[in-house]
Amino acid sequence: MSNGQWYPPEWPDRIRALAEGEITAVTPRRAATVMLLKDTSEGVHVHMLRRRASMAFAGGAYVYPGGGVDERDSRPIRWAGPPLAEWAERLGVADEPSAQAIVCAAVRETYEEAGVLLAGETADSVVDDTTGDDWEADRAALVDRKLSFAEFLDRRGLVLRSDLLGAWARWITPEFEPRRFDTWFFVAALPQGQRTRNASTEADRTVWIRPADAAAGYDKGELLMMPPTIATLRVLGRYAAATDALAAAAGQDLAPILAQARLEEGELVLSWPGHDEFTKHIPTGPAGPTGPTGSTGSTGGTR
Repeated sequence: MSNGQWYPPEWPDRIRALAEGEITAVTPRRAATVMLLKDTSEGVHVHMLRRRASMAFAGGAYVYPGGGVDERDSRPIRWAGPPLAEWAERLGVADEPSAQAIVCAAVRETYEEAGVLLAGETADSVVDDTTGDDWEADRAALVDRKLSFAEFLDRRGLVLRSDLLGAWARWITPEFEPRRFDTWFFVAALPQGQRTRNASTEADRTVWIRPADAAAGYDKGELLMMPPTIATLRVLGRYAAATDALAAAAGQDLAPILAQARLEEGELVLSWPGHDEFTKHIPTGPAGPTGPTGSTGSTGGTR
């Protein structure tokens, strides 16, 4: 049975075109996404969105709230948590403004897409309600880029709680994909009193689901996902509580993962280092690539 790995049919042709110099790899845009967790009587659940099928990138795939870094995310901001120098080292970036922009994007996008805000009036508090017309007006202004996140926090007298985030992984979109992102994955717990909602225009469904159940849906081919999503779900499934996952974040490897494509014995082989289950073998011949023949991993056979 085929699994739910997101695999655009145009990828084989693009892999060949890149190898032959017909296309040039675009520079990936920095992005951030947050695996938002909550504890229930049935174990820890993660919040996921299903991207609309009409979306040009990863249409129909289940993802976490997230998006690209806004150039204004690096502006001076009300900040609480580890100093930016520590964040820069942890995220593997060269300067503090870059680190702030990535963390800020994670918090901002979670609020824009899920209505959940990792911020408080003080360094040890968190807002407990982000509903109401005034909150929605500010959220819409953020989405429309009429308001920067720093301006939003200033207006409400809030500080960004970077200590509520744990950096988890970093994945870079393959070089042959025209829409590329260098994405940092974070983990966070749903603040007490807050609740998620589908605030994203890019999603047609949101769910709270146990990581193991989401992974099972992927394995059965019922839930479409990109490799980074299913890879992080498999690891999250090991933890019984949100606090356990947050505690484990410090030990996660943030070395960037970038897909590789090579020609091997008449096949194009697409692989993600360290993640054999996503490997694809694409036959080549007189008519060119004919599409994927399956995965080499144990499961058979994704902004």
